[in-house]
Amino acid sequence: MTDAELSPTDWVREQTERILEQGTTDGVHVLDRPIVLFTTTGAKSGKKRYVPLMRVEENGKYAMVASKGGDPKHPSWYFNVKANPTVSVQDGDKVLPDRTARELEGEEREHWWKLAVEAYPPYAEYQTKTDRLIPVFIVE
Repeated sequence: MTDAELSPTDWVREQTERILEQGTTDGVHVLDRPIVLFTTTGAKSGKKRYVPLMRVEENGKYAMVASKGGDPKHPSWYFNVKANPTVSVQDGDKVLPDRTARELEGEEREHWWKLAVEAYPPYAEYQTKTDRLIPVFIVE
């Protein structure tokens, strides 16, 4: 997963650089919780972009939670995934290329939201900070 652009946000860029230097997501955590590294494609630019997110996995499928810390607006990567749903996932040193992301609704979303909150409890607080329903994608 090379030739992708790094985030302009310092802590996200530093986190991504550490993963790329190590060649693995192992040992890179937020609040002692593991993360995975997604590679998305820009909606307008068509450029590859790195997106480190909390590790929410079940049976080889991964969730992408568009929380942005409870901000009233979706993270920019949300629009990229909506426009270009083919993403890659790096979990540890394992890279899963050309997976498809789709936004979840209803019971399926609720199942994955529960898994997300179990994986990273601050998600529940983030939802209380915003009027928008935090989107959840499944990557399979």
